Amino acid sequence: MRGALQELTFTVRVKNLAYDKHVEVRWWGEDGQLRIQPAAYQYRTNGHCEIWQAYIAIPLSHHSSIPGNIQFAVRYECNGVEYWDSNGGMNYQSDADSGVIVYENQALLNFDYTPVLHDGEVSHSVDVAVNRAIWPGRVAIHWTADRWRTKHIAPCFYRHNHWDLVKGSSARNPNRYGWGIWAGRIPVQDSYRVEYVIECDAEGRIYWDNNEGKNYFVRRRTTLRMLTLNLHCYQEENQDYKFSQIARSIQDLNIDVVCLQEVGENWNNGAGDWASNAARIINEKLPSPYFLHTDWSHMGFDRFREGVAILSRYPFTSTDAGYVSNSQDVYSINSRKVVMAQVSVPCFGLVNVFSSHLSWPSGGFYEQFDRLRQWANIRHTDQVTATLLGGDFNIKAGSEAYRHIVNTREFEDQFLRGTSIQTFNKVFRQESSNSQEHLGPDGRIDFIFLKSGCPLYVVDAKELYTDKSYGRVSDHTGYYIEFELV
Repeated sequence: MRGALQELTFTVRVKNLAYDKHVEVRWWGEDGQLRIQPAAYQYRTNGHCEIWQAYIAIPLSHHSSIPGNIQFAVRYECNGVEYWDSNGGMNYQSDADSGVIVYENQALLNFDYTPVLHDGEVSHSVDVAVNRAIWPGRVAIHWTADRWRTKHIAPCFYRHNHWDLVKGSSARNPNRYGWGIWAGRIPVQDSYRVEYVIECDAEGRIYWDNNEGKNYFVRRRTTLRMLTLNLHCYQEENQDYKFSQIARSIQDLNIDVVCLQEVGENWNNGAGDWASNAARIINEKLPSPYFLHTDWSHMGFDRFREGVAILSRYPFTSTDAGYVSNSQDVYSINSRKVVMAQVSVPCFGLVNVFSSHLSWPSGGFYEQFDRLRQWANIRHTDQVTATLLGGDFNIKAGSEAYRHIVNTREFEDQFLRGTSIQTFNKVFRQESSNSQEHLGPDGRIDFIFLKSGCPLYVVDAKELYTDKSYGRVSDHTGYYIEFELV
């Protein structure tokens, strides 16, 4: 039987100033002892903010009492700068058995939210903290499992003994701070992803909590995270450190599939040198090495075999490689080979991935891309969920050559989709004839293209290996995309 226990959960919203950051809660109980509890990242909100959470459980023992009433402040460190929220120097306060306190002036809040559907979960609970100042007659969850093509409503219920039922606590509902809990459940069944908002009807006035316009969602743990990066074929200083940074980013971001270009390997009279292969070195720096498929196409920088590679967390069901260029002369820079791997991704099924490094338009881009897309279309059978083309295409976003890809209506730019849906729609949906006008400042030549009609949806897209994100590792930056299954 569990003895007396005091649980503390601190939920903090911070501005996302950079990837590397540290958030901690500094708090004191009735004994006056300072304690420091690190917080962990939970999810992003709208407006470039993130939610972090710190949790601690303190049992009553023969040697120590529980903290009782507490005070706390929050410390946030990012880019070498320290920020504090100490309630204007007064610290925040919370009494023991207080239930939930919201220190912002708002009507209602979905609290203790995490965007994860656990394995086997068929019914998802939602707890809503409601400010007593607007005490409602009804609270309901509006939810969808098909991106609002259909909508359902689940009621929330108010119980005075909520905290006794869920925690064995004597906290009142509503509490002395004026916050009460309404609880509801969404029958998710076997859904992969559910999106929802919360409605509160207070005497005919309707209040909403929609996660600052972003809506709440919960999904199964599996997404597909993909990266493409040109490695610059051993032309970098501090090369081993930069390979380590790439491996670190793959680990930090839980990237599933990586497309690499300009994968260097010592020429060795054309025989190559596997020990020096850049993709192999990066792979071996990972805590658990990925599956690796690589091949080379031509001599690079007069001393390397230069090629492309795919790293995958999940097993390959098949691999392939082949020239898409007219030339297959290993001494010609316009000889371009592409590697392909079919990956079996949990929940997604079979996904075909191509890692490409094509020539610029004057060197054969058009015929190379056309061969690549024909190859990709042939391999996209009814058993394949999605086909992705990643790599360095040596054409600028919005250029005439980029327009050639748009005009096929077969493949779509996913970084653009994830960072500017309005521009994406103008280029790929409204088929604007002036891509350069919409994409002029873009400047990318590295892309991740998804075959049109595939049931993947971009939920995150960002540029990596910049001065603010892992540092420069190449003369190219990397592009990261996270997909959900629709």
